[in-house]
Amino acid sequence: MPLHLSPSFREQLASADRALIGMWACSGSPLVTEVAAGSGLDWLLIDMEHSSNTLESTLLQLQVVAAYPITPVVRVPSNDTVVIKQVLDLGAQNLIVPMVSSAEEARAAVAATRYPPEGVRGVGSALARSARWNRVDGYLQDSARHTSLTVQIETAAGVEAAAGIAAVDGVDAVFVGPSDLSASMGLLGQQTHPDVVSAVERVFAAVKTAGTPVGVNAFDPSAADAYIAAGADFVAVGADVAMLARASEALAARFIPASDDATRASY
Repeated sequence: MPLHLSPSFREQLASADRALIGMWACSGSPLVTEVAAGSGLDWLLIDMEHSSNTLESTLLQLQVVAAYPITPVVRVPSNDTVVIKQVLDLGAQNLIVPMVSSAEEARAAVAATRYPPEGVRGVGSALARSARWNRVDGYLQDSARHTSLTVQIETAAGVEAAAGIAAVDGVDAVFVGPSDLSASMGLLGQQTHPDVVSAVERVFAAVKTAGTPVGVNAFDPSAADAYIAAGADFVAVGADVAMLARASEALAARFIPASDDATRASY
């Protein structure tokens, strides 16, 4: 029986009339990711760069998310042809590739997602969830239509190269990472520093001039609002582990006397 794949993140962005709002899934837990998948958010970023997620845990999360009306996006750990091939074969339709600082690096990421002659992706669809084990008609010929590629600009060099990166054929969106960008600019931990915000907005302008959607990571609600007002097409506004950390801290602050802080600090 022929099967059909979900619309890609590229298609979701193209049809949206507002900024798409998403969050990170970093815990590595399919249960936590399933809870987030039913939240009503637009997209969910399963992270393999700064988390314990493996190929196996990413697969499980893709499977549980498939039951919900949310678009899963997987950030691979690096711009690596083999890893990108493996994650695509798991059935990830939407990838984010981190630390892309030049058009050349963007072209390499595109090539990793495309079958020859357009790219270098290895052919294993008969064995893989990507094509539902050859149950998706014409997957090999239409794979580029089923997948989307977002590249992440996170360095000062990437800011300068943003227009060229966004213009690369096959780059469907650009995602700005203020955390690493601030570090690259000598402002470690200062994601909302005026110079960092200015750099992010410069990327916005360059990417939009190229006609490519642009998004940003912004856990501070005020920063997220400002970036949406500045034209962000998609924003990641939180992360499962960060939300749990802050909420559990709030419980402790609410119910445990401050005098017990010294006792807890001794552990």
